[in-house]
Amino acid sequence: MSTDWSTPPVLQGRHVRLEPLQPGHADGIAEAAADGKLWELWFTSVPRPEDVGAWLEGALAKQAAGEQLVFVVRDAAGRVVGSTRYYELLPETPRVCIGYTWYARSVQRTGLNTDAKLLLLGHAFEALGCASVGFHTSTFNTASRAAIARLGAKEEGILRQHMRHRDGSLRDTVCFSILDSEWPAVKAGLQQKLERHPHG
Repeated sequence: MSTDWSTPPVLQGRHVRLEPLQPGHADGIAEAAADGKLWELWFTSVPRPEDVGAWLEGALAKQAAGEQLVFVVRDAAGRVVGSTRYYELLPETPRVCIGYTWYARSVQRTGLNTDAKLLLLGHAFEALGCASVGFHTSTFNTASRAAIARLGAKEEGILRQHMRHRDGSLRDTVCFSILDSEWPAVKAGLQQKLERHPHG
């Protein structure tokens, strides 16, 4: 496993493959976002089809600046079905956050997200040696809040009027984290969940 904080690794799981975002992924990203018209949820960061070029450029610029590590998510068949990132990279702590995650409607509520989180958390704790991993979401994003809590992350509190949603409205951000001491139990829980989704 790579301990490189500047390049996203390729992470291969049972149902999912995470690989570094490239300009050539634009069509796959557009198709994944169109599966369920995910951009219609105003509190998410999913690009509209016509905005995929700008979204991709912005993501790669943040990566080049050392601010984020951006992945495309492929399902077991190799189809691009979404994207996720490490952000707020703090190698001196060490700590990362996992977020900007979205999936095509057709793979939601499958084992794919569990597998992806197992890979991302495993890399953060076991390869990068993180002391903690954070998750942030809008107070409006109840599905995301529930999914993060199900991982075994602890809710820490709410940052009020912390940033803006894509539509310009002010966002209250719910903060969660998992500590390195909690990772073995969280890992066991995720592995158990995966067993319930033998085919994704």
